[in-house]
Amino acid sequence: MRIKLFHKSLFPVFAFVWLSFSPNPGFAVETAPRITDREIVEKLSRLEEGQKSIDKRFEDVNKRIDDLRSEMNNRFNDLNQRFSVLQWMFGVFITIALAIFAAIARVLWDQNRSRAAHEKIIQNLSGEIESLKQTDLKLMDQIRALIEALKPPRGVL
Repeated sequence: MRIKLFHKSLFPVFAFVWLSFSPNPGFAVETAPRITDREIVEKLSRLEEGQKSIDKRFEDVNKRIDDLRSEMNNRFNDLNQRFSVLQWMFGVFITIALAIFAAIARVLWDQNRSRAAHEKIIQNLSGEIESLKQTDLKLMDQIRALIEALKPPRGVL
């Protein structure tokens, strides 16, 4: 019983000590000073001015982005024009190269054709020469025979 009495008499002391040293969020709250309507209006006007300046900065950034886009588009157009000039130059080069190739091919073809014609003429002439040679040999034999026939017999002269 003595222990129960001790608990009953010391309990309020321990509770007081425990509550006084334990952190209590209620003690951390400060009371805010009273804000007047005038202060609210001033702060709202400052916020509106800040928003206007932010909007102005956004407009400036958007304008700068639009300027950069137009510069990029101009550069792309310049690049496209350069490519079309390059394509024209390449086309002219290919055309000239094909014309030169065609001229060389025409000359080679013409030389081949004229060589074939000359070879045919040479073959015809060699055939005629061979036939004339045969004819000449026959004539030579006939002339020899005629000379032998026209010679006086041996011993007559």
